Amino acid sequence: MSDSSSAKVNRRLAWALLLCASIACSPVLAQVPDIRGGQIPTLAPVVKETTPSVVNISVHARVKEDNPLYRDPVFREFFDLPKQLEKEVQATGSGVIVDAERGYVLTANHVVAQISKAQVTTKDGRKFDAKLVGRDPATDIAVLQLQGPRGNLKTIPMGDSDKIEVGDFVIAIGNPFGLGQTVTSGIVSALGRTGLGKQGYEDFIQTDASINPGNSGGALVNLRGQLIGINTAIISPGGGNVGIGFAVPINMARRVMEQLVQYGEVRRGQIGISVRDLAADLAARESYQGALIAEIANGSPAEKAGLQKGDIVKAVDGTPIRSASQLRNLIGLTPLGGRVALRFERNSTVYSSSVEVGPAKAAPVRRTADQ
Repeated sequence: MSDSSSAKVNRRLAWALLLCASIACSPVLAQVPDIRGGQIPTLAPVVKETTPSVVNISVHARVKEDNPLYRDPVFREFFDLPKQLEKEVQATGSGVIVDAERGYVLTANHVVAQISKAQVTTKDGRKFDAKLVGRDPATDIAVLQLQGPRGNLKTIPMGDSDKIEVGDFVIAIGNPFGLGQTVTSGIVSALGRTGLGKQGYEDFIQTDASINPGNSGGALVNLRGQLIGINTAIISPGGGNVGIGFAVPINMARRVMEQLVQYGEVRRGQIGISVRDLAADLAARESYQGALIAEIANGSPAEKAGLQKGDIVKAVDGTPIRSASQLRNLIGLTPLGGRVALRFERNSTVYSSSVEVGPAKAAPVRRTADQ
């Protein structure tokens, strides 16, 4: 080999080594774990911390059979039947211990909607009778309270669902198909999902972590081991997981729970405004995220606080507003007599105002998104 050829080979070898070094050091490329002595990535520590707080719920209920023949007095008299027959049904679901000291368990409303008796089983096999504290069909959230001695139960810490982002890793824990506690993982696929036709107050977290029948009421957890949602629904033509599941954000569930514990129900109010989403050309600009006030009722708390038709609500109690439904949810879950701090924009100027939440019947506005 000539000297010139040898020099070319050496130069190419040098470039190859430099290229390999740059690839190995690149922060955007995943590194293969060293199985001989290094640590292999695992979710096991998070799972060990969170699964003791997730429980299985077995519900016994009496359901009225809705058969038209039972409403026929001649038919009932001929067959000596009561006005409406009832049948015993049993269902299973999941729940999350959010207050071990007082024995409070968060779950989905549809798990306990027709409850007559419920039994809760913890991960370590202990069984508790549970009473219904309250339920809220509009958000699909319910609260149970464990009865009897409750030693060594574990509370799961709550996160802040307003701070999660699309792409965050999450873990779903529940009791799918009655198999027993099961853990799946995925990411947050979308936020603020509405229009599913499931409940009245919708602001769902969408995830591709596997959620199946029986997971309802279970935990959606971030990698810090914090509860960020209560699993509630799936979209599936065949009834099984296809990667589209939904959870109620924990910030919403927490507000509901506080009222259920205090009153046994959610006492919703309004400030007398009708809101809608921004036009597409405005919503596409980040600086114009918010909800537009379309109407204001005369004499309403909003009018008294100085709000006007056409104002763009940018934040409620410091929480940025991204849609009309989110604004509706935040106001609707504020206890009656409480106040909400609104930040709104009018003619390119930002203002702040404190508005008292009044009874829903105080200032009716006939719109699709009344508040």
